Amino acid sequence: MLQFSKFFAIRAMLAILTLVMVSFIVFTLMELVPGDCAERYVAFKNSQGSVITPEDIQIERVRLGLDQPYVQRWGSWIINAFQGEYGNSCILRVDIAQLLGQKFWLSLGLCLSALLLAYIIAIPVGIIAATSKNAVLNNSLRLVSYLGLALPNFLLALMIMLFSTVYFGDSLTGLFSKEYRDAAWSTDRVMDFLGHAWLPIFILGWSATAFAIQTVRALMSDEIGKLYVTAAAARGVSGSRLLMRYPARHALSPIINSVGFDLNRIFNELPIVALILTLTEAGSLLIEALARSNDQQLAGAIIFMLTASIVALNFVTDIILALTDPRIRRSIVG
Repeated sequence: MLQFSKFFAIRAMLAILTLVMVSFIVFTLMELVPGDCAERYVAFKNSQGSVITPEDIQIERVRLGLDQPYVQRWGSWIINAFQGEYGNSCILRVDIAQLLGQKFWLSLGLCLSALLLAYIIAIPVGIIAATSKNAVLNNSLRLVSYLGLALPNFLLALMIMLFSTVYFGDSLTGLFSKEYRDAAWSTDRVMDFLGHAWLPIFILGWSATAFAIQTVRALMSDEIGKLYVTAAAARGVSGSRLLMRYPARHALSPIINSVGFDLNRIFNELPIVALILTLTEAGSLLIEALARSNDQQLAGAIIFMLTASIVALNFVTDIILALTDPRIRRSIVG
């Protein structure tokens, strides 16, 4: 118990340190963008036909606290970020926490659901692919996994949309029907959301499933031939009991440990899928902030929230692994 407590404390400190370092990197990148928030807002207003003088820019800088030293501004930003406050959007001039609102959590929910779908399919399929002696089955599974890696998610989304539009007259875009888009949450709205969310979840989980199948198959193939499995078989352990108790248990630990990496990879694919399916969530907001409006405050908040989610997920998986595998605990505390 003492060893586990030390492991928990060390991992918690590492998680917090990681978030602090990421916040420094994100804030620094925001500062390195040419022109500060006041100048970008003025440029945006001028493009809308409004005329703003240099004195207005200086007033805006003071109001935003941009006249304060860099370290002080970063300290204030990170303290507020840990409390869920990110200030106002540079261009839209609305509170970022309010702007993101449910959008980020819907995005995170879609990514987590896609990740869960990938693991539910990939783990049993990968184990079967590694243990089956059926050449036809192995080649078929290998073909499916290669297809998942070769066919981009956005192309799959376009194919499904085209097929649905031609044969059913519905493009399957958006997360809500028109009547539920701005409505309050209710049972009907939840059911409407579930009726639309399956497509982005399937598309986001497409390549993740193929990648996970390849990973599980490779890990299982490596573990099956090891001496401890042979020794267990010699003691009379056989069948699924041998498979799940020995090679699968050791092969799946790296899979659990890579959950954060897989989530990050899925979120990286979310913006382009969001544009194709016209999803109103954080992925499309991130592209809008980075590529169009140059709203670095909004982009920095989304990136930090995503990083915090990944770090928290990695922390939870590390704790789960430490509870089930003493080797993980010893790797940290010795």
